[in-house]
Amino acid sequence: MSDLSSPLIENYFREAGFLDVANIGWGCKLDSKLISAFIERWRLETHTFNLSCGERTITLEDMQLQLGLPMDGPVLTGFIQSVDWGAIWYDILCAIPDYIYGGRIEMDWLRDTLPKLGDDSTEVERIRYAWAYILEIIGGYLMPDLSQNLIHLMWLLKLVDFKAAGKLSWGVCRVGNIVPRDV
Repeated sequence: MSDLSSPLIENYFREAGFLDVANIGWGCKLDSKLISAFIERWRLETHTFNLSCGERTITLEDMQLQLGLPMDGPVLTGFIQSVDWGAIWYDILCAIPDYIYGGRIEMDWLRDTLPKLGDDSTEVERIRYAWAYILEIIGGYLMPDLSQNLIHLMWLLKLVDFKAAGKLSWGVCRVGNIVPRDV
């Protein structure tokens, strides 16, 4: 995926509440020594950083401030079931992945399948591109699968309506409130 410098898709990210998180990291230089210092001070038993000013942890409010994602809307809960994930992928993205693993597909397939945006792209292509980009953010950074390369269709189903997605609480689902169940 490319950057969000294109005004063609920026409004979709804004509507879905993902504009700030999508722009994180662009033009930033990571300080590897600072990251190493934090890793050395992380205490897995207490999920805190042991700093000279005391023990500190990252709160949901910290994540909301940093990522700009809504945390106080309707909570993502319940089960999502489907017998034919391929049909749902095709209905939404007009493409069927080669392999579907229990409702999940490879993010590489998603990146390779959707066309790159151009000035002549249609609104449907821009919307699909925005969905794919947000899926990459969710599957790669916010709620990664253990494989680090799979993304579940349930996230795409939550993004079909950008305005509705912008009102959801994206902070709670990290602890597993959405549980996919295949038939």
